[in-house]
Amino acid sequence: MTSFKKLTYKACLGALLISPCLLAQAAGTDAEVEQCVMEKLKEVSANTLVSQIRAECNVEVKQPQNDPTQGAFSKRIISENASKYNSHVITPHKMNYILPVSITDNRNTDVYRTDAPLWSDNIEDHESKYQLSLKVPLNGGDLFTKGDGLYFGMTLQSWWQVYAENISKPFRETNYQPEIFYITGLDWHPMEGNTGLIVGLEHQSNGRSNTFSRSWNRVYLNFLWEKDNFLFSLKPWYRLSEDEKEILEDGTLDPDGDDNPDIMDYMGYFQAGAAYKYESFEFSMGVRQNFATHKGALELGMTFPLWGRLRGYAQYFTGYGESLIDYNHNQQTIGIGIAISDIL
Repeated sequence: MTSFKKLTYKACLGALLISPCLLAQAAGTDAEVEQCVMEKLKEVSANTLVSQIRAECNVEVKQPQNDPTQGAFSKRIISENASKYNSHVITPHKMNYILPVSITDNRNTDVYRTDAPLWSDNIEDHESKYQLSLKVPLNGGDLFTKGDGLYFGMTLQSWWQVYAENISKPFRETNYQPEIFYITGLDWHPMEGNTGLIVGLEHQSNGRSNTFSRSWNRVYLNFLWEKDNFLFSLKPWYRLSEDEKEILEDGTLDPDGDDNPDIMDYMGYFQAGAAYKYESFEFSMGVRQNFATHKGALELGMTFPLWGRLRGYAQYFTGYGESLIDYNHNQQTIGIGIAISDIL
């Protein structure tokens, strides 16, 4: 790549995404793209769109593989774009991990005392936890800016009382978080870094009823800044209001309405996050806060190499809302396990 191409690449870099603007300036020829398309046509199913294959080949052939202006997160997005139309590839969204052991210093037993006393008396302070998070592209080309994207994402977190002896090793809590989000790069490079923006609508619930039901809906903005192996994000949100629950004639609560009207007091109005890759280690941090109530949470993580694609993962959490059932419960947890995908 010539110095002129490096300058124009920098000027049109829509941070954290690759745009066709960048790809057109990178190494590679149309003949190489066509050759890539012909080779892939022999491998894919008959219902695969040629436009999808061509987009994938444009990424593979024309992307600037080692341009110094790319940060670690941009490189991840480039790698994902190279295979996002491949029906045999599942694209990660947030981290995917399994913690066989997660220990708390203050298990929330009060929430089960009235309607599930057996759980309240027999839940253990150590359990297993896992997170699965995937995303699917919804657009085949540019929407509003070069290289932008619309995605559907699904994140599932579950806490499993696998070590409980006197109850049937239940899944104590499972949280489901579907979302639709739009991601685009910004032509703004403070401190010689790259910036991007995500706008999304997400729902989160635990899929339960009556006194155990927890859910909320929110819209959010997520501002991203990266430089080299460092990523910073700031994600403020606005909760969509729900009607207040009513008491039915039999004395029970109406299943419709707000399950947790005070959730913002504990979950806060934003989350700030950071990730840093140092050699083969990756460190992450997430902070939530409500400055009015002085309640929030802190999560720290570290991944390290094990073997193959598998990486070790250590996680520490302190504060409110590790899960939705615990949104108003303060605790510290520490877990150790395996990460299948990182942030960077």
